Amino acid sequence: MSAQAGDAGRPAARSSQVAERPRTVGEMLERARAFLERKGVEEARLDADLLVAHALEVDRLHLLLKLEEPVTEEELVRARGLLQRRAAREPVAYITGAREFYGRSFGVRRGVLIPRPETELIVDLARDHLADREPPLRILDVGTGSGCLAITLALEVPAATVHAVDVSGEALEVARENASALGAEVTFQEQEGLEAAKDGAPWNLIVCNPPYVNPAQRGDLAPEVRDHEPEGALFAPAGDEHYWIRSLAQGARSWLQSGGLMLVELGYGQGPAALEFGQHADPEARVEQDLAGIPRVLVLGA
Repeated sequence: MSAQAGDAGRPAARSSQVAERPRTVGEMLERARAFLERKGVEEARLDADLLVAHALEVDRLHLLLKLEEPVTEEELVRARGLLQRRAAREPVAYITGAREFYGRSFGVRRGVLIPRPETELIVDLARDHLADREPPLRILDVGTGSGCLAITLALEVPAATVHAVDVSGEALEVARENASALGAEVTFQEQEGLEAAKDGAPWNLIVCNPPYVNPAQRGDLAPEVRDHEPEGALFAPAGDEHYWIRSLAQGARSWLQSGGLMLVELGYGQGPAALEFGQHADPEARVEQDLAGIPRVLVLGA
């Protein structure tokens, strides 16, 4: 029998068919990054880092200090599961259960809008406005979601009394958990936002990140947003993308104390219409841009 015939029934060398198991954290991390890149995940490198760090129960900084350490089978299995979820376009924040906002970690889960970095502009503007104001200071957060705005303002402006409302009991549960974890004193209530603004007036500051996406634009949203985040926190009521902007602007003078301020987050392309609504209530109303140069926050006073 020839050598060729004798080898016919033997499997090829395993190393030529199956990649070796990653031996170190660094090898696992490189494969995780490559996997998410192949799956078309936009921020593959960052997301892989965050998910591998979560699998290893460390933060991203400490992950990078562990690259030469051996990786266990249990850690590999855990990381693979997280990466598969991300490849299916589940948001990282829902996978890890947390998202950073203004330097603090906020718990999030399905049913609660994930905090965005552009919303931090509202905190910056609020701090600037309240810096030279004497207490008592009263703040209302309309549609609080995870509580990221209300809690951050309570911690950054400790002289203020902060109220936060939402129509979602699930969101309020998460917001209360975040307030407790971060040591913030915020009064949370399940109530419609415009009603709360009217009932509790006057306010020194009203902030709102409303649902402003037109339902007709659903197909333009990333699957991470469209397929996973709560529709009530994304899409404008009755398809009217300016509903909240217009309604809040119309009530501003009635709800704000003299010298008070209202800050409303805007969606892409809403700046001109928002400015028009705002200037009907306050001729000095303006729209502030975020770090990307996008008109992001309507600012109007009383």
